[in-house]
Amino acid sequence: MDESEFDAFYTASFARLTGQLHALIGDRDEAQECVQEAFVRAWQHRRALDGAEHPEAWVRTTAYRLAVSRWRRVKLGRRPTDRSVSAPLWAEAADESRVALICALRQLPEAQRQALVLHHLCDLPVQAVARETGVPEGTVKARLSRGRAALAVLLSPDSGATHV
Repeated sequence: MDESEFDAFYTASFARLTGQLHALIGDRDEAQECVQEAFVRAWQHRRALDGAEHPEAWVRTTAYRLAVSRWRRVKLGRRPTDRSVSAPLWAEAADESRVALICALRQLPEAQRQALVLHHLCDLPVQAVARETGVPEGTVKARLSRGRAALAVLLSPDSGATHV
């Protein structure tokens, strides 16, 4: 992949990948940083991306792993007294339904959240979600089913769910 091809790939994918990662982790700034870092790594491994069937999936997976690593470092580095103080999660004004969806997604187990975002927001078929997450298709289908049921409850008007 030469420089112009990589630039085109970046331009076509950055916003979409940032939106997808934002839905996965719930923090737009962190999502942007992780996607940018993933593209830096993709540039460094562009020869390997030439042979990749789904280079965007490679970048998405790398960005997600970076976000998880950062979260773990922050979590481990905090003292118990610091945990009660949290920064505002929503620094920018956002569409109320999008905020509600992301807040609801954050309440789901990570595996269900990942399956839902990859399938519904990234428009990946179940087979591609299974390949990207490394689990059988049946497991992906179960996670999607459970995740949808949980979201229906969390997003119902009478759920009384509070937005974080």
